[in-house]
This record gives sequence, C-alpha cells and structure tokens, in this order.
Amino acid sequence: MSIDIFHMLSEDSRRRRAGREELLRAMGVKEYFIEGSVKIDSKICQGIECKLCIKACPTNALYWSYGRVNLVEELCVYCAACVLSCIVDDCIKVVRKRTDGKTESFSKPAEAIKLLQAISSKRRVNLVSRVFSVRSTFI
Repeated sequence: MSIDIFHMLSEDSRRRRAGREELLRAMGVKEYFIEGSVKIDSKICQGIECKLCIKACPTNALYWSYGRVNLVEELCVYCAACVLSCIVDDCIKVVRKRTDGKTESFSKPAEAIKLLQAISSKRRVNLVSRVFSVRSTFI
C-alpha cells in the first residue's frame, strides 16, 4: 500500500481551513484576506513591558506564554491591529493576500497607516465617482 503524501498534506490543509472558517464565523468575524502570515521577532519584542499587541488583537489571536508573545494562526485575520499598536518597528511583520491577488506586507505602524489610508482613499474615490455618474444620468 503506497501513501500519497501530497494528498495527505492537501487534505490536512483543507481541514484546517474549514476549521478556521467555522471558528471565525462563530465569532462573527469576516475574513478579507485569502491568506497571510504574521511573524513576531522575539529578539526585539518588548512584550513583557507593554503587551499592547495582545490588547489590540480583536480576535485574541495573540497571547503571552513562556516569556514571549505567541500567535494562534487559526484566529488571526491579518487586520494590522498588532502592528499599529506595537512600540517597536519591525517587531511584528504581517504579510497578507487580498481576494484580488494583491499581496501587502508591512512591519511598521507608519507603513500600516499609509496602506490603510490608500485603501480608504481608493474607496472614497470609487464612491464619489459612482455618485456623480448616477447624478449625471438624471441631469
């Protein structure tokens, strides 16, 4: 009997994804990113002194254990709250992929703010253009 390791890995991945979706749905959290990752540099993290990222996390994916900040991957929605609240640049790095395929990466609060402002500006421009295109049809 031969074992197909690739099939086993893909099946495990599907099960983890289904479990994640069920968990987030139960919490009432919507996912905006199809995949992502969060890396915490424990060498420069000041977690014992601040724990701000843990307090800021809306899904409680971050927690303090064994003298460092840890992450429950299944709960993380890559929202940037941890990076925005961190007092140390490059301590937390978030990489996330949007449903349109665009990948975003940031590790400093200023980078996250710039990204969020760009997204907000794009939405405002789209809204204004829709409003004015509708109005022009009535004039």
